Amino acid sequence: MSYNKQYINRILFNNSNFLNKKSSIPQKIDIELTERCNNNCIHCYINQPENDEELKKKELSTQRLKEIIKEIADLGCLSIRFTGGEPLLRKDFKELYLFTRRQGLKVVLFTNATLIDEELVSLFVKYPPGDKIEITLYGTDEKSYQKAAGVKGNFKKAINGINLLEKNNISFIVKGIYFSGREKQAQSLINYSRHIPYMDDMPSFSMNFDLRARRDSKEKNEIIKSLRVSPEETIKFISMGKEEYIKGTKEFAKKFMRPAGDSIFNCGCGKGGAVDAYGKFQPCLLLRHPDALYDLENGSIKDALNVFFVELRKQKSKNLDYLNKCAKCFLSGFCENCPAKSWMEHGVLDSPVDYYCEIAHAKARFLGLLNENEFGWEVKDFEKRIAKFCE
Repeated sequence: MSYNKQYINRILFNNSNFLNKKSSIPQKIDIELTERCNNNCIHCYINQPENDEELKKKELSTQRLKEIIKEIADLGCLSIRFTGGEPLLRKDFKELYLFTRRQGLKVVLFTNATLIDEELVSLFVKYPPGDKIEITLYGTDEKSYQKAAGVKGNFKKAINGINLLEKNNISFIVKGIYFSGREKQAQSLINYSRHIPYMDDMPSFSMNFDLRARRDSKEKNEIIKSLRVSPEETIKFISMGKEEYIKGTKEFAKKFMRPAGDSIFNCGCGKGGAVDAYGKFQPCLLLRHPDALYDLENGSIKDALNVFFVELRKQKSKNLDYLNKCAKCFLSGFCENCPAKSWMEHGVLDSPVDYYCEIAHAKARFLGLLNENEFGWEVKDFEKRIAKFCE
């Protein structure tokens, strides 16, 4: 098994900065069209029932979404990423898609492909998205797909959607999920992806799953925790593409691997942003902490980016556990722990998450940056270690 640059980027740049280096204008803004989904994936951090009428009523109207899309275009952004839930559940998706493209914005679509039909593909042919559609395929057969997605019959629908895209030369990639016992299925997805002409590399895999972003279900959180691979399994997975992983890590380490200090936000969080299904603008897709949400009914995306998020990012931690560990740890940034994950795990922005800490330390020991019984916050000569590692 192997994994591609997308996977490396995801685990190294988990909260990557979407800003153009030469501009303060975000290249991309996310719009979560709905939290509802026609799958019921066991690992999902956000999904809600497909036919939840109460949530439908709360979702942004077509007109309001168009106003937000227009504002994003007027800011000078380059693209919008439509996500969910399953964004194609929105009856007005085609209308919103066409409106977005006519604003000169590229569209990045995250979907499970089960709702892709001839009419939608015809629209994509006439008005191409401008970027590859990203499809998460939860298995390469009905049994494995249903085990992850939790719904009967959607595997065939997903394959049908994929075949329609390929038949009409609409570029797309497939992604997968990885948890214990899925080794053969992961290899099967890699084999399946080889026939897809639009993929430059092997599919990326989600693992080390996030808990519920709205902290809305202890039961679902326990299921998600049970699916997370151990540090040992993570290293086993990384080892299958060791050379590529080390190369990517060296490039990252030179620029970003250092102690975070007492700042809570040490990532690109808040330099782009995500509009949720109900009109709140958040610093990133994962961060749903009430103090980090900006109500677009009372302001603008521009104000959120230039004022609200700027002030949010100035926050300093007073949490002694954070200050004694994360603030002093040179693995900060390399570690997937962030304000969003702290919120999901502990209900605050600045608490260490043991699981991500263990994963980061296992990776660092695998790379030779730490000795067996060392911790990142204990290391004083981290600059020398990084320099040696990057030679």
